[in-house]
Amino acid sequence: MLVLGLETSCDETAAAVLKDGDTLLSNIINDQNDIHSEYGGIVPELAGRSHNERVHRVIKEAVAEAGVQLRDIDLIAVTIGPGLIGSLLVGLNTAKGLSYGLKTPMIGVNHLEGHLLAIFLQKKIEFPFIALVVSGGHTDLYRVSDFGKYKLLGRTRDDAAGESFDKVGKMLGLPYPGGPAIEKLARKGNAKAHKFPRAYLEKASLDFSFSGLKTSVRTFLQQREQGSPITLTDEDISACFQNAVLDVLVDKIISACKKEKLTRIVVTGGVASNSALRLAVQKEAQVWGFEASFPDPIFCTDNAAMIACAGYHKFSQDQSSSTDFMVLDAKAGLSVE
Repeated sequence: MLVLGLETSCDETAAAVLKDGDTLLSNIINDQNDIHSEYGGIVPELAGRSHNERVHRVIKEAVAEAGVQLRDIDLIAVTIGPGLIGSLLVGLNTAKGLSYGLKTPMIGVNHLEGHLLAIFLQKKIEFPFIALVVSGGHTDLYRVSDFGKYKLLGRTRDDAAGESFDKVGKMLGLPYPGGPAIEKLARKGNAKAHKFPRAYLEKASLDFSFSGLKTSVRTFLQQREQGSPITLTDEDISACFQNAVLDVLVDKIISACKKEKLTRIVVTGGVASNSALRLAVQKEAQVWGFEASFPDPIFCTDNAAMIACAGYHKFSQDQSSSTDFMVLDAKAGLSVE
């Protein structure tokens, strides 16, 4: 079974061809960093326009690399939300046109479900497990009981972890996206030079909050600029900020495992590419005898391979889940539950 996956939820125009749910034939990702770096963040209208210009070329590249023809595709899986509505509509309308023209069934996929199942592109994880989706737009904890069975345990109440990385990166004058730039600086910094606040919230809560941390960093930088006797370098600040984020993420993951009485962990999403986060989760998991897994970095950032994977499993469980292209619509806010 050949599945064509399409992903245009934010600022990556991506297409992939997946065979039988586990053999990836192609995975083309075209980011827009060159467009949005000038603004220090994503401009929704520019993102939508870029998708419109690139989507057909990306699909052609994915099909060509897979060594197949569009008429060979058995199922089209497309992201329908959550995300930027203008971006989502480009991918969805393209999928509708292909479905109509090729008379090929199509299925709508939740972007977050794609992240939750991205690990299956590499290996089979035994259900159930705890999953953290941590990216520029999401910081969510789930209990994953089976394909299609997800329970939200906690989420950010304000900024997503990746968003806080980008904003602090902008404060430090780093290029967009800020996450990789901060990670690089942090390797040269002293993570114990200063202790920024950790928002663990009320007892037993599995929610997150990073707005206070972001404000604390901004205040710290303002004081440094005003001539206070602060000797911390940008490298030190990056390391201290990163540690503050990672401490909370790791604490909540372990707390979720204890609460749900589970021993398997999957960390996914763009921030899961951060090597310091991977190391911190692995170390703490070993302490408690838990097993931690991470998709390869290429499957952590937004990609169409994970959408094809989620679409394949959804369709395999229930072929009636394929939707008439006239009915399917995009939703900026969409729950994975």
